[in-house]
Amino acid sequence: MTQTYNVAVVGATGLVGEAIVELLESRDFPVGELFVLASNESAGKPVYFKGRSIKVGDLADFDFSQVQIALFSAGSAVAAEYAPRAVDAGCVVIDNSSCFRNEPEVPLVVPEVNPERVREHCGIIANPNCSTIQMLVALAPIYRYAGIRRINVATYQAVSGAGRQAVEELARQTALLLNARDVDNQHFAKQMAFNVLPQIDSLDDSGYSGEELKMVWETRKILEDDEIAVTPTCVRVPVFFGHSEAVHLETRDPISALEVRELLQQAPGIEVLDEAQDGGWATPVTEAAGKDAVFVSRIREDITAENGINLWVVSDNVRKGAALNAVQIAELLIREPF
Repeated sequence: MTQTYNVAVVGATGLVGEAIVELLESRDFPVGELFVLASNESAGKPVYFKGRSIKVGDLADFDFSQVQIALFSAGSAVAAEYAPRAVDAGCVVIDNSSCFRNEPEVPLVVPEVNPERVREHCGIIANPNCSTIQMLVALAPIYRYAGIRRINVATYQAVSGAGRQAVEELARQTALLLNARDVDNQHFAKQMAFNVLPQIDSLDDSGYSGEELKMVWETRKILEDDEIAVTPTCVRVPVFFGHSEAVHLETRDPISALEVRELLQQAPGIEVLDEAQDGGWATPVTEAAGKDAVFVSRIREDITAENGINLWVVSDNVRKGAALNAVQIAELLIREPF
């Protein structure tokens, strides 16, 4: 008989929480009983799992001793308060917020990159930032083969990375503008529709944003290489789902575009769409949205840098960049008793 696990999804009514519930079902995760949790405001709402309706419970009242695994997608403040309670109750927490990512004892895991780190947890495993996840899925095979000295990356990030209210604001602004009406900004600092915003998260004294700095230290932690130079520019674009990245690498050892293409074609979690013709590349809307894979296109050698490689990397930020990565971690976790 297949062993089952009682699972809690914290933040079940958010975009990522909804995707986690869907993936637990579609990937046939061995769920014994599923508990869907959120704040008091969402308690009582229905969530559908395997053909039946489950009422959302109030997180504040939940007894985590009922579950073996808790998938958190409710933000850092909620994680800071409730994840330790879950661990004390004997539960393993997989957290999608930034709350624990920089803690030395907390593994920061991308299953295609460093799955062995799952076993090193002390009750909490952290999901990296969505932009870091898709970038490192694409870069890990290159890193293993030729090393990486430097990464210069510009991201083009969908509004869903900022949550449901951001998605609703883009939709509302778009409708208003198409009807020749004025818009206001409730979630973003400036108009989001038909615009690009070159800041995600607050800026520090260096001029880098929090989103950019996450990509720096998360890359180093996951690859366990503090010598990698990472310089990101993170931009919000008027796309609902799917982040895109223009990645420029300098490898330690020589590697050709052909070798990169062959490596990535063999790597798990990657789909190479790199044809030398119009439309022979991936986009967030046409290829990535709703899909599990990280798509890599425009693979070419940098004509300005020795050992330079350029890539275009696209992935669904809510799915692979958050929900799927968390469920994959849970799948790794149950391969052996814990």
